[in-house]
Amino acid sequence: MPDFPKLAASTPQQAARRRFLTGVGAAALGSTLAPAPAALASTVKTSARIVIVGGGAAGLAAASRLASSLQGATVTVIDGRKEHYYQPGFTLVAGGIKPQSYVVSTTRDYMPAGTTLINEGAAEIDPEGRKVVTASGKLVPYDFLIVATGLELNYGAIAGMDTSRIGENGLGSIYHSPQAASATWGALSRFADTGGVGVFGRPLGEMKCAGAPLKYTFISDDHLRRRGNRGKAELHYMAQGKTLFGVPIVAEKVRMLFQDRDIKVRPEHVLTAIDLDRRVATYTTPIGTAEQGYDFINVVPPMRAPEVVRNSPLPWTEGVFAADGWMEVDRDTLRHKRYPNVFGVGDIAGVPKGKTAASVKWQVPVALSHLVGDITGKASNEVYNGYTSCPLITRLGQAMLIEFDYKDNLIMSFPGVIAPLEELWISWVMKTMALKPTYMSMLRGRA
Repeated sequence: MPDFPKLAASTPQQAARRRFLTGVGAAALGSTLAPAPAALASTVKTSARIVIVGGGAAGLAAASRLASSLQGATVTVIDGRKEHYYQPGFTLVAGGIKPQSYVVSTTRDYMPAGTTLINEGAAEIDPEGRKVVTASGKLVPYDFLIVATGLELNYGAIAGMDTSRIGENGLGSIYHSPQAASATWGALSRFADTGGVGVFGRPLGEMKCAGAPLKYTFISDDHLRRRGNRGKAELHYMAQGKTLFGVPIVAEKVRMLFQDRDIKVRPEHVLTAIDLDRRVATYTTPIGTAEQGYDFINVVPPMRAPEVVRNSPLPWTEGVFAADGWMEVDRDTLRHKRYPNVFGVGDIAGVPKGKTAASVKWQVPVALSHLVGDITGKASNEVYNGYTSCPLITRLGQAMLIEFDYKDNLIMSFPGVIAPLEELWISWVMKTMALKPTYMSMLRGRA
């Protein structure tokens, strides 16, 4: 665990302000000032069969809300993984800020009363026949389907990558699993003790929490500084495109911070191969391939829809989301464009923004308002505006709270308290202390 700087002695007024700000942080992601989607009605009686494919953040949040809002409905969640992973915490584990156990719990713990969990993977989704087939061949019919499968990490797209070696010989990769995040911390810590060449970056295409590779670069820089070895290190960020972030004003702020901290940016570099023994990464660039040696590397693989969705009729068939199999949903309602009784929420949704836990908090109520509207015959006018939140750690003890929408407008949930492009302690508190309790409340349908 890193040694964080001790706070100076406080006056009573400063202490009171600190207590206030901590309280603000504890409520931050759960009760933002942006208008929230309307709550679902609590007296709807129905015999509808609702199947949710996926028991992650979006699937469990949907199950909890439906269980408390519908009487008589059959709500079934299909997911083969018994563990539930608090994925926003993976970067904290890999940064030595939280233990591995911080991100692991059990899916069944969040299943609301009156719902059913089928602990198998989904093998087939048949929207024409209105049924899901599980890995064992069980047929589960539905009247409404909510697809919340999350996404697939496509490590196979990187030649030479071997996930069993994460943590060895300078190889890190946060996303793979809690175990890999912990092993990545071990590799980073050894790098911080010695210095050398550190390499970071992100893949082409859509990915979950696009700010995570940036924040891990900042965390690595700060660990090196705290151990007195930053002068012995060279840090490179391989940007997949011409900018560092999808929101222009945020990209410029990160560029300035990287420049200030001597983190070299290599634009339009996409990782395609890695030699784990030689410690050499190969990138495609507009002018050919380029090799980069490293002492530590954080590999972020390309991401795509899981096979069960890619092999179904549900993905986009054209446009920017087609190649990776993202679900073809209306970006405002999360309803499938060709199968109106099907909704896609969370990472699987083929929309321009929204692959974060904070996005799930806004997507799920909107999608369910339209589903319940179908049941009651009263159409919903709720809209998801693309809200996404990224508490972007910029050093140990500080972060920037970045919130934005489809139009790249910055959203300020706490005007006068938290400015979106300022490095603040309270934003760090939100990320490291407040977010997880709010996330757990969301899983239980209360956030």
